Amino acid sequence: MSPDAVEATYRIETPLDPARVAAIMAGEQSCGTFVRVAGETDELRRRAGATVLAVEEEEPAAGPSLASAYLERRGTGGPWRRARVRIAYPVANIGRNLPTLAATVAGNLYDLGEVTGLRLLSVDVPASHRDRFERPRLGVRGTRERLGVHGRPLFGTIIKPNVGLSAEAVADLVAVLCEAGVDFIKDDEICADPDHAPLALRVPAVMARVRAYRERTGREVMVAFNITDETDAMRRHADLVEREGGSCVMASLNWIGLSGTETLRRWTPLALHGHRNGFGALARHPMLGIGFDAYQTLYRLAGVDHMHVHGIGGKFSDAAEEVEAAARRCLTGLAADAADDGDAVLPAFSSGQWAGTLPGTAAAVGSPDFLFMAGGGILAHPDGPAAGVRSLREAYEVVAEGRDLADGAQTRHALRAALEFFGS
Repeated sequence: MSPDAVEATYRIETPLDPARVAAIMAGEQSCGTFVRVAGETDELRRRAGATVLAVEEEEPAAGPSLASAYLERRGTGGPWRRARVRIAYPVANIGRNLPTLAATVAGNLYDLGEVTGLRLLSVDVPASHRDRFERPRLGVRGTRERLGVHGRPLFGTIIKPNVGLSAEAVADLVAVLCEAGVDFIKDDEICADPDHAPLALRVPAVMARVRAYRERTGREVMVAFNITDETDAMRRHADLVEREGGSCVMASLNWIGLSGTETLRRWTPLALHGHRNGFGALARHPMLGIGFDAYQTLYRLAGVDHMHVHGIGGKFSDAAEEVEAAARRCLTGLAADAADDGDAVLPAFSSGQWAGTLPGTAAAVGSPDFLFMAGGGILAHPDGPAAGVRSLREAYEVVAEGRDLADGAQTRHALRAALEFFGS
């Protein structure tokens, strides 16, 4: 790809000629409008105009995915043609400006009257442009080094109940989970700074237990405190976590936005755990919104260290192949024309995960570089949380041996109990 352009790929649906619509998209998102205007010289268009690189038609649709009053006013009907479109946007139009990058590759395109469906599939940036933005502070390698865990997945859990526990009750549960052997503990996305357990009380209470465990055992446990808030508050919360000896903060990416994420990344040296709750509103319809490939590009440019990808065989709507593609994308370098160079982020699996879903996850990722989080899979294990963690480690041992879980469970009590309890 050109070092002077960002390339975006879309799927569009339209009753018009897709090539014509692609040209409209390129003009709308660069120097053009529906008529030629004063000052819009040929030289300016050559320098600042977006370029349509490819238009590949796909199977047409039986009907329109979305309504368009623009087309209705003109009496334009089907057939409803679908196409894959690739457009290059000059980086000089964008500069080092992440919200403007998003506005360029997406923005008003969703409102174009000519389309009855539009989805941003991917955004590819050249290495020279990627280098202008934040990189993960820890990423995969740094998270492993901080926790001293190598050669296997990281095993984590989520504080349950999601809300309602006092600060001291949360701290007591964290102490139990540390003793159980988890590597990672996170707040739920809906528990940030509630009245019943404000961060000002919860962070010191939790970290007192984590520090005591660390000093006694020499083992590190990473806690991702949910500090989602307005920007100044997130800075204060991150500072509190750092003062108390913490190593990670979590934020709901969609609700603090690209600017909030980027500001938080610049402010704190802590690992930034990116939770994508709300992503379904952007991605669940196949002819609308933003696909994960494009989404992860934008938030990795903002500097996250970990990225949620949901789970295989879990409670959410994602197909297994979607989750697999998301996880593998997290583990590859962001710029297509550059080496990884520590740019990978840790894919975080959650949503109804337990020992029985681990083999499919490990096969999908193709390496042990993932964070596998089980809430009920640990906390609801019939023999207690420690057995829940053991069941995950035992499941991975069996996977690494190339054996079937049921076979490996014959000599592994925690795994056998998990299969009997959750598998039923």
